[in-house]
Amino acid sequence: MASRLILMRHGQSAWNKKNIFTGWVDIPLSAEGIQESIDAGNKLKNTHIDVVFTSTLIRSQMTVSLTLLHHSSGKIPVFMHEGNDILGKGSQMHGDSLKSMIPVYSAWELNERRYGNLQGLNKAETAQKFGVEQVQSWRRSFDAVPPGGESLAMTIERVLPYFFKHIVTVLEAGKNVLVVAHGNSLRGIVMHLDGLSKEEVVKLEIATGEQVVYFYDKGRWKKG
Repeated sequence: MASRLILMRHGQSAWNKKNIFTGWVDIPLSAEGIQESIDAGNKLKNTHIDVVFTSTLIRSQMTVSLTLLHHSSGKIPVFMHEGNDILGKGSQMHGDSLKSMIPVYSAWELNERRYGNLQGLNKAETAQKFGVEQVQSWRRSFDAVPPGGESLAMTIERVLPYFFKHIVTVLEAGKNVLVVAHGNSLRGIVMHLDGLSKEEVVKLEIATGEQVVYFYDKGRWKKG
């Protein structure tokens, strides 16, 4: 039986609402983003989910918690802290608690594209300062690098190795996976799965709260 991969962009953040370059700035969801996450959860309410992967940014992690708030399984999303540091050691679980949880793994590799010196700036005002064409190139081209930031190509270079090593491995084990991340990190995954060109991927838009579904079976992908 095919495994299910659900790719979901986080709900609207407070800076999405204000049209501000966010990148790695750790901004929470807006009220609209909270509702988008709950609405997304209603769509997934009866979908079996074994494992969740998300970024290290709060807007994605809030989305995970809200999306699974009313899941029909009654299971609780638990953020896993691995390693030998004090957080990893202190969060170990025992007994039957594992049976009533959905493990959530956070990874910086799934973070949004870093916008560097543009982070915190209003997009419209930035276009007035640097010119519409320049800002459009930073935002929408495949290779252009904003000052101090990452291009889409650079973002994909860190996303895909993590995707293959950790997420595909879980799918190969026959489990269903929910990935809650960001517009640009998700575009990298969709680019690979859909075989998009550099020109096609920059035109791809994934709305806040939107879900894209794939089925995986013996190395083959089918869009849901």
